[in-house]
Amino acid sequence: MRSDDDRYADLSAPLAPARRRALVERLRALLPAHCLLHREEDTRPYECDALSAFRQLPAAVALPDDEAQLRAVLKACHELDVPVVARGAGTSLSGGAMPHASGVVLSLAKLNRVLSIDPLARVARVQPGARNLAISEAAAPHGLCYAPDPSSQIACTIGGNVAENSGGVHCLKYGLTVNNVLRVRGLTVDGEPVEFGSEALDTPGLDLLALVVGSEGMLAVVTEVSLKLVPMPPVARVVVASFDDVVAAGDAVARIVAAGVVPAGLELMDRKAVAAVEQFVGAGYDTGAAAVLLAESDGTAEEVDDEIARVERLLRESGATAVRVSQSEAERAQLWSGRKNAFPAAGRLSPDYYCMDGTIPRRHLGRMLAAIAGMEERYRLRCMNVFHAGDGNLHPLILFDANDPDEWERAERFGAEILELSVGLGGTITGEHGVGIEKIDSMCVQFAPHELAAFRAVKRAFDPPGLLNPGKALPVPARCAEYGRRRSHPERPSFEELAQRR
Repeated sequence: MRSDDDRYADLSAPLAPARRRALVERLRALLPAHCLLHREEDTRPYECDALSAFRQLPAAVALPDDEAQLRAVLKACHELDVPVVARGAGTSLSGGAMPHASGVVLSLAKLNRVLSIDPLARVARVQPGARNLAISEAAAPHGLCYAPDPSSQIACTIGGNVAENSGGVHCLKYGLTVNNVLRVRGLTVDGEPVEFGSEALDTPGLDLLALVVGSEGMLAVVTEVSLKLVPMPPVARVVVASFDDVVAAGDAVARIVAAGVVPAGLELMDRKAVAAVEQFVGAGYDTGAAAVLLAESDGTAEEVDDEIARVERLLRESGATAVRVSQSEAERAQLWSGRKNAFPAAGRLSPDYYCMDGTIPRRHLGRMLAAIAGMEERYRLRCMNVFHAGDGNLHPLILFDANDPDEWERAERFGAEILELSVGLGGTITGEHGVGIEKIDSMCVQFAPHELAAFRAVKRAFDPPGLLNPGKALPVPARCAEYGRRRSHPERPSFEELAQRR
C-alpha cells in the first residue's frame, strides 16, 4: 500500500475523466472565464518551466485576478483532493514549476504589483508576481534597490525567488533571497492565511521564515512579500582578469576572500563561456584566456579605489596574465553584459543545454573545473562553465541535443556526477536553482534516509494531504533505492563514501 508521501509522486498520473470534469466545473464556478484554461491547446504553454527537457500537461490552469480568487481555488482543490503547482514566470531551471497531470497549475502572474515602497524603513511590499527588476526600478527614485539580482531578473518573479532562494552576481556581498526577505504572507493548502517573519526586528514564536524561503512551493502559496532595500552605491567598478589556467583562476577566488576582501560580485567564466558570450554580446573579454574572472567593488569612491587596488594586486599575485578596470558606468555595464548573457549565449551553440547548480567550498573551484574537463571526455559532451565563484556556486552548462535520447541520457549522468562530486567536496547539490525534479535523485546522495524522513515530516506538518507541488524535491525511499542501483560509472563513490567525506 502506498503512503501519503508517494501517492502523488508520479507526476504523469492523470485524473480520471469524471474527476477532471468535476474539477473544471468547480473552477468555472469560482473564476471568470478568462481566468481558467483547461483545453489541451490552452494549457500547452504551461507544460514546463525553463527546464524544457521535462514536460507534462496539467489538468487545468487557474490564473486568479486577486487573492480572494486564489484562496477559493486552493480551498476547492483541497476539498477535491487535487494537487496544486504554484507558478510565477516559469524561469525555474530545476523543473520546480512543471505541472502534475492530476493537478492544477496556479499562476500568480496577475498578482504582480509593487504595493508600497517605504524609503525610511527601506522596505518594499510586493505581490508574488512582481518582477525582480521592477522592484529596483520602483525603489530607484528613493536611491534604493533590491540587491539579489539573478540573471533572469528582467523576467523572474519574487514569488519564484522566494521558492528557490535565488541569488545573483551580487549575492557574495549582499546575500541570497533569504538574507533580504523580512516577511512572507501566504495561504496554506486549505486556503487559510499564514505569515512568516516580520517587518519588525524580531517576530513572535518560532522563526520559520528561513524554512519557507527555498521550500519550492511545497509548504504554502506566497501572496505577499516584504523585502529589504539597500542604498544604491554611489560608485561601482569592475575588474576583469585573464588567466591562462582555470585552476589558477579558481585559486585566485579563494585568495581574494582569504585576504578579507568581500567584493560585491566575484564571477568566473571558462574559455568556452567567454567565446560564447563574445560572439553573442561582445562584452570585451580576452578570448585567448583559459578563464576570465570578474570582481566588482562598490561603495564610496575612496572605498572602491582602495578595494580595487587590493584586488588588482591579489589577482596579479595569483597569476593573472592581464587585468582591466572599468573606467565608466557604460564600460562596467558592458563587462557585466557577458556574464548576464551566458545562458542565452549557450543556446546559440547547441540545440539544448543543461544548467547545473552545485555549490562547493571556494578552495575546491580549481579541482572541480579540472574534474569537469575529464567528464567532458568521458561523456563526450561539451560543457561551458560559469560560476558565482565568490560563494562557490557552480553553473556548468552541459551542451547536448535533446532530440538524441543517448545524448540526453549522457547529459543527465554528466550533471549527476557533477552534483555527486560537489557533495564529495563538502558542498551541496544546489545553490539557488532548487531541487525540483531535476535534482530529486541527487537528494539521495546529499542526505541520509533519516534526514529525508525528517524533511517529509516537515512537509506533512504544513501540507498533511501532500497536495502542494507533490513529486518534487523530496524523493520517496523507493526512488533512492532505485537510483542507487542504476548509478553506473565505476569511478563514482558510493552513497556511504560520500556521507563519510561530509
